[in-house]
Amino acid sequence: MSKNKGLYGDIKLFAGTASPELAEKISQYLKVPLSPRDIIEFPNENLLVRLHGSVRGQDVYVIQSTAAPVHRNWMELFIMLQTLRLDSAARITAVIPFMSYARSDKKDQPRVPIVARLVADMVQIAGADRYITLDLHAGQIQGFFSIPGDVLTTFHMLADHAKKLCKNLKDPVVVSVDLGFAKRARNFAERINTPLALIEKRRVANDSNAEAMRIVGDVAGRDVLLVDDEVDTAGSVSQAVSLLMKNGARSVHLVCVHALLSDPAVERLTQLNLAGIITTDTVPLSAEKRAVLGDKLTVLSTAPLLGEVIRRAHEGRSVGAMFNE
Repeated sequence: MSKNKGLYGDIKLFAGTASPELAEKISQYLKVPLSPRDIIEFPNENLLVRLHGSVRGQDVYVIQSTAAPVHRNWMELFIMLQTLRLDSAARITAVIPFMSYARSDKKDQPRVPIVARLVADMVQIAGADRYITLDLHAGQIQGFFSIPGDVLTTFHMLADHAKKLCKNLKDPVVVSVDLGFAKRARNFAERINTPLALIEKRRVANDSNAEAMRIVGDVAGRDVLLVDDEVDTAGSVSQAVSLLMKNGARSVHLVCVHALLSDPAVERLTQLNLAGIITTDTVPLSAEKRAVLGDKLTVLSTAPLLGEVIRRAHEGRSVGAMFNE
C-alpha cells in the first residue's frame, strides 16, 4: 500500500464472518492486514463485537456479504458499523459483495414492504458513511441509499472469461434467463460479440417458482451462454435449460454473478448436465457444494476489483476511470 494516507488516515480492513476467504484476498491485494476483532455470540443469540485496537481517525472498510444466514449476517454488519462509529473512525465504508433483500425493491402488489429500502437505511443508521456493493438486482436500489457509494459490476470479468470460452464453442449465443435481465444480457452479448436470445418467463407466485414460457431468438444448433444476476434454488435455470434443449441448443453454460445455491439448487444443477458454471465469489460456496459441482464450476475472484476500488476511494481517485468512464 502506498504511504499516502489519503484523506482519512490509514486504511483499516475489518471482516465479518460471512466472507472470510474473499476478505483475506482483498487484504492480500491491498497488502493491508485484516484488523483483529472478536465477534461473540451469546447463548441467547445476541452478538457482541469487540475491536482489538483503536480506529480513531482511520479510514475503515467492513467486508461482509449478506447471503445465508441472512439475518445473522445483516445484524453482524450493523453491530460492526456501530462499534466503529462509537470508536470515532474518521470514515466507515460498508463493503457488501452481495446485498440480500435486493429483490424487494418495489411495491408490486398491495400490502407488501420494500425491504431493500429498509436495509439501505439501516446501513446508514448503524454508522456507515459510504457503501460499496456489486451487481444490485435493480438500478433503482442506489436511490434507496442517502449516503454516497460505488455500485460496481462483475460484467467485465465475466465477459472477458466468456470471450475466451467462446473460442471453443459452436455459434455461441447469449440467452437472458428472463426479460428483466435483457438489457444487461444485451450488453454482455455485445461485449463478447455474440447474438442475443431471450426467455420470456411469467412468475406465478411470491416464492421461487416461475414458469418459463418461450424463447425469443434462435438457439438451434448453438452453444448457449445462459446469463443471470443470481441463482438461488435454480428453479428458473432448470426451466430455462429444459426449454433451450427442447429448442435444439447443443450445450448450455450458466453464467451468473451471485451463486446463492440454496437447497435444492446443487442437486438441480447436477441433473441438468450443464457444460459449465461460471460465477464469482460474492457469495462463499461451501467445500461440499464445490465438490459436487466439480470441474464444471469456475469461480472468478472479485477481490482485485473490490481491492482496487477501496484503494481508489481511500486515495480520493476516480473509480470510473477503471472502466474508462
